[in-house]
Amino acid sequence: MFLKTLKDLGRQLLRVKVVDCSATESRLARCLNTFDLVALGVGSTLGAGVYVLAGAVARENSGPAIVLSFLIAALASVMAGLCYAEFGARVPKTGSAYLYSYVTVGELWAFITGWNLILSYIIGTSSVARAWSATFDGLIGKHIEIFCRQHMAINAPGVLAEYPDMFAVLIIITLTGLLAFGVKESAMVNKVFTCVNVLVLLFVVVSGLVKGSLNNWSIDPAEALNATGANVTVPKPEEVGEGGFMPFGFSGVLAGAATCFYAFVGFDCIATTGEEVKNPQRAIPIGIVASLLICFLAYFGVSAALTMMMPYYLLDKNSPLPVAFTYVGWDGATYAVAVGSLCALSTSLLGSMFPMPRVIWAMAEDGLLFKFLAKINPKSKTPIIATLTSGLVAAVMAFLFDLKDLVDLMSIGTLLAYTLVAACVLVLRYQPEQPSAVLPYQAASQEEAEADSILESNTRMLPLQEHFTLRNALFPKNTEPSRLSGSVVNICTSVLGLLVCVFCMIAARDTLLEIWSLVLLGILALVCLIITVVIGRQPQSKTKLSFKVPLLPVLPVVSMFINVYLMMQLGRGTWVRFVIWMVLGFVIYFSYGIWNSTEAALAKSNTNADIASFKDMMNGHASAMPEKEAFLSGDPDTPGEEDSDP
Repeated sequence: MFLKTLKDLGRQLLRVKVVDCSATESRLARCLNTFDLVALGVGSTLGAGVYVLAGAVARENSGPAIVLSFLIAALASVMAGLCYAEFGARVPKTGSAYLYSYVTVGELWAFITGWNLILSYIIGTSSVARAWSATFDGLIGKHIEIFCRQHMAINAPGVLAEYPDMFAVLIIITLTGLLAFGVKESAMVNKVFTCVNVLVLLFVVVSGLVKGSLNNWSIDPAEALNATGANVTVPKPEEVGEGGFMPFGFSGVLAGAATCFYAFVGFDCIATTGEEVKNPQRAIPIGIVASLLICFLAYFGVSAALTMMMPYYLLDKNSPLPVAFTYVGWDGATYAVAVGSLCALSTSLLGSMFPMPRVIWAMAEDGLLFKFLAKINPKSKTPIIATLTSGLVAAVMAFLFDLKDLVDLMSIGTLLAYTLVAACVLVLRYQPEQPSAVLPYQAASQEEAEADSILESNTRMLPLQEHFTLRNALFPKNTEPSRLSGSVVNICTSVLGLLVCVFCMIAARDTLLEIWSLVLLGILALVCLIITVVIGRQPQSKTKLSFKVPLLPVLPVVSMFINVYLMMQLGRGTWVRFVIWMVLGFVIYFSYGIWNSTEAALAKSNTNADIASFKDMMNGHASAMPEKEAFLSGDPDTPGEEDSDP
C-alpha cells in the first residue's frame, strides 16, 4: 500500500504537460514580429552593465584582454541560447524554461523553474528600477536622495534600505501601466529606447577608434610604475600586473569571462513571447541568436574602445566611460553616455517586467499558481492580473529594500533554467515518435494501472523492440529512436546531471589543487565523457524543425557544466535565501498546485477515453495523431508556419 502511494505520488510529481503544437489560436495578441523580438532581447541583455562592467573587469581581471573575456562569455551564453532556440522552434507557447521543463522532465521541475524565474524577474525589476532612480538622481544633483534621507529615513540596517525610493516606485508603476495597456505599445517603446542605446554605443566605439591608441594594449610595467609628471597617476604594482595585452594571465581572462557571462543574461525573455509572435517557430530562434550576436559585438566594441582610450589600470570601476572621455579631452561626450545609460536601464527594466507576468500567467493557466492570476484583458489581450500583481510586488521591493544582497538570487534562477533547458534538449532529441507514447506521458490516475497493462500486452506489436544489453546501448540496431534508446538517454542524462553537480561542487572548493581533488575530478570527468559518448551513440530524431541545436550531445552537456559551475560559485548566504524561497514555493505547490493542476484534471477526466482510443489504435483504428506526438514531431507544416513577419 505504501509503495503504491509513493509510486502514485512520483507519477504526479513527474507528469508532463501535453501540448498541441498544431493549434494556432491564442488568448494573447499575436502582434510581434522578428524585429520586435530582437529589440526585446537586445534591450533586456544590453543593459546598463555595458556602461559599467567593462571598466571593472578590465581593471581588476583582464586588462585589454577583456575582449577575449567577452568572447568566451558569449560562446558560453550562445550554448544556452541555442537550446532555447530549439525549444522555441519546437513548442511555440508562452512559458519559457518553465514550459520547456514541463513538457519534458515533469511538473515538479517545471514548478521549481517557474518559481525561481519569478523571483529572478522580481529582483531584477526592483534592482534596475533603483539603479534608474539613482542614475537620474545623480544627473540632477542627488536632490531626491537628500530629500528622502531628511524626511523619510528608515533605521533598519541590514533589513531595509536607508530610505524608501519613491522615484523607483513611480517608474515601475508607469511601466506596469504600459505593459497592461498592450504588448504592441510596449514593444514600440522598447524599440525606441534600444535604438537610442545602440546609437550611443556606436558613438562610443567610433570615439575609441578615433581617440584611442593601440599602445594601451602593450603597456610596459616598468614605464607605468616609473612615470613622472604633474598630472600622472602612478599605479600600484598589483594594478599593472605583467603589462601587455594580457597583464593578469589567462586565469584573469577566465575570471573576467565568469563575470562577463552575466552580461548576456536576459535573452530568455524572448522565449516567453511564444503566443504573441506572428511566426514563433521562425521568429524566436532568429530573435535569440541575433540578439546575442548584437550584444556580443556591442560588448566587444565598447571594451576595446575603452581600453584603447586610456590605460586599463586607470579605468574607473563605477563610471568608466565618462572618465575615459574626460581623459581624452571629450568632456561633452559624458552627456551622450548619460542618455545612453538611462535608455539602457529603461530597456533592461522592460526586459525584466515583460516576461514576469507571462510566466506567472502560464503557471496559473496550468493550475500550479492561483487561477485568478490567469485572467486576460479582453481588449488588450494581456495577462492583466498577473501584470498588475507582479508590478505591485516589484514596486514594494524597490520601495523598501536595498536588494544588493538579493541580486545573486537572480543568478540561481536564471542558471537553473539554463541548465534544465539544456538537459531537456538532450532528452527530447532522442525520444521515439510512436503513437503508444501518449499513455506513458499522461498523468497518474486511478485507471493508470489498467493503461499500463494494456500497453504491456501490446508491446510485442511494436516493430523492432529491443532488450537492454550493453551491446544494444552502445550499438543500437534501430536508425530511429526507440523506447530502449529513449530510456537509455533518460537514465544517462539523470546520472550525468548528478555527476555534473558533484564535479562542480568539488571544482568550486578551495581544495581544488590538492591531489585527492584532482584525482576525483579526473575520474568524474572520465565517467561524464563515457556517458556523453553513450548518449551520442543513440539514434536522434529526424524530425524537421526550423532550428536544431548543433553538435549534440556535446553542446548541451558543456552548457550544463558551465551553468552549474557558476551556480556553485555563489555564496552560502545566497543558497540559504534560495532554500527559504523554495520552502515557500513548495508550500504553495503541495497545498494548492498539485491538487489543481490542469494536467491532472485532464488526465482524470479523459483516462477512459484514452484507454479506449488506445485499444482502437492497436487494432488499426487510429485516426488523429496525439498531441504529445505532435509536439515531438514538431510538424513544420502547421498553420502557424504559414504566417510571415510584416
